[in-house]
Parts: sequence; C-alpha cells; structure tokens
Amino acid sequence: MRKASVVILMVMAFALAALLGTMAIAQDTKSGKVSDVIKIYEPLFGKHTKVAVEFTHKKHSVDHKVKCTECHHDYKNGKNVWKEGDKVAKCASCHKDPKKNDGKVLSLRNAFHKNCQSCHKEAKKGPTKCNECHPKKK
Repeated sequence: MRKASVVILMVMAFALAALLGTMAIAQDTKSGKVSDVIKIYEPLFGKHTKVAVEFTHKKHSVDHKVKCTECHHDYKNGKNVWKEGDKVAKCASCHKDPKKNDGKVLSLRNAFHKNCQSCHKEAKKGPTKCNECHPKKK
C-alpha cells in the first residue's frame, strides 16, 4: 500500500511539474501564443558562425514592460501601423538580405543588432557586446 502511495505521489508531482513547465513555455498574447524562449536562428544567414541568440519574450514584454511595437512593426508611409493582435511576420520576410542594407530596409543582421543593442544601451541594461548575446560554441 505504501509503495502505491509513493508511486501515485510521484506521478502527481511529475504531472504538476509538467503543467507548471508548460505555463512558463508559452505566453498568450492578442497575436497568439508565443514561446517564452525564442532562438533567433535564421536560415538566411547560412552557416552560423556564432551561437543563436536566445530571446526571452515574457521577460521583455511582462517584466521589463517593453511595448510590442518596439520589436514588431509594419511600416506604411513611414509610420508603424502594426498593433497588438496583428499577425507577427518573421523578420526575414522584410529584412531579406542578411548582410546588405537595401535603401530604407535594414539588413537582417543590422535590424536585429540595431533593435536589441539600442534598446539595451538606452535602458543601460542587458547585453550589448557580441559574446554577451552570442556565447562561444560549446
């Protein structure tokens, strides 16, 4: 009897841990369910020479209260018309060339770096140097 109770308690503990774990994995937003940790790995870059950046969506949007439009945008006539609830496009759908700026559209690399680094520098928090975002490969 005691063995069965221990087994039942263990199964319940694992079930609870799995439930709590899935709550931390995704965040519900007006635009849909968002994974908390997003690996910024873009095939357009070809063979990656640095480790992909791991971005924590909830930490930025909830803990640091970064507005959605700081990252998500859809420019029409020079104005960001994207609003919460709109579909979120992959960055590479507009920033097509990974390395070359194309008129008003930044290269994918520059778009990522400008957006993240300028925000971190302005807030005086967060990584701003290469190896702080891209640790050495293991």
